[in-house]
Amino acid sequence: MIGSGGIGTYLCGLLPYFTQEHECLLLGRPSDLAQYAGCAGVYILDCSIKTFSLQELFAFPAALLKAINSCDAYYSPYCNIPGRIFGGIRVPIFSTIHDVVFLDIPELAGGFGTAVRKWFYQYAIKKSCCIFTVSQFSAERIRSLLKFPEKKPLVVTYNAVPHWFTQDGTDSSASAGEGDSAAGDGAGKSKDLLFVGNIKAHKGLHILLPAFKLARQRGLDGRLGIVGNASNFRTGDSGILEQFQSLPEEAFAFTGRVSDSELRDLYRRCRLLVQPSLYEGFGMPPLEALSQGTNVVLSDIPVFKEIYGSLPVTFFKTADVEDLAEKLLSAWKLPAPSLGDTGYSFKKSATVIFDAIRSVL
Repeated sequence: MIGSGGIGTYLCGLLPYFTQEHECLLLGRPSDLAQYAGCAGVYILDCSIKTFSLQELFAFPAALLKAINSCDAYYSPYCNIPGRIFGGIRVPIFSTIHDVVFLDIPELAGGFGTAVRKWFYQYAIKKSCCIFTVSQFSAERIRSLLKFPEKKPLVVTYNAVPHWFTQDGTDSSASAGEGDSAAGDGAGKSKDLLFVGNIKAHKGLHILLPAFKLARQRGLDGRLGIVGNASNFRTGDSGILEQFQSLPEEAFAFTGRVSDSELRDLYRRCRLLVQPSLYEGFGMPPLEALSQGTNVVLSDIPVFKEIYGSLPVTFFKTADVEDLAEKLLSAWKLPAPSLGDTGYSFKKSATVIFDAIRSVL
């Protein structure tokens, strides 16, 4: 799952603690796991089988299953459980359901797509001794929308900013601005607002674009930087395309695909991160931006109130274009946030996971 968006980031944040404290058998592409090659107690098996494929579910290689079953437990950062028609994983399984957005918003995947995802969620619940998730909000939705045994553990681990994300060093080629430096204290910030997300309706881009246009009409002197490729956003939804066309070309820019270090540099340089989501399981970009000394404007959905309620962010009324425009204008003038200890760390999350596994074993 390394390289699989937020789940890959979650896994990369946890792996150092898994490999430091336990003997680990890692399944994946050796090139993705190169940093662990040669580490004491770490063994890497080449596995490039597509996740959620028929091969993963029904014809997983017997040699890989034998290796898994030589371990004390099997942990997955997501809800895909490999197996075979006859035989499968016999050691205790621990898996993760980050959110159930496709059940809460079924129009995202349609009837069949939603049903398939629900089956995978239920299969993971059935096969696992314990399910992990990343917020109390997600835990409540999992229990509400799925058949979850009352006595089975559902453990909240929370997400965090990976340790390497806050290390010194920038990649100046990744800036969405015009070469401004990112001092982290508010000085040298570009005149950019940053959106990190995708075209899916629950990410709220259709709320942000008219609010940004309105804020510009009221004096906001800034440009909207959108992480991703222009073609993905412009062709994904005709309404989004019309909103882009209503803005001057100089008012927005697409970054294209960016690396982790480039994304960190974008956070450091921009004046604001805007997260107008209608639904999230955790929502990492605000925490990442805050760690780089950048102010955040985000919707007041329940999970954001849970995760960010005690942090220095600016909330706006969910899906309210007028309120978002006003909050963009007010947050634009704020000094850089002083973050301090957020209480979220992958070391803490790993400890929670280890304790849950030990309680079963």
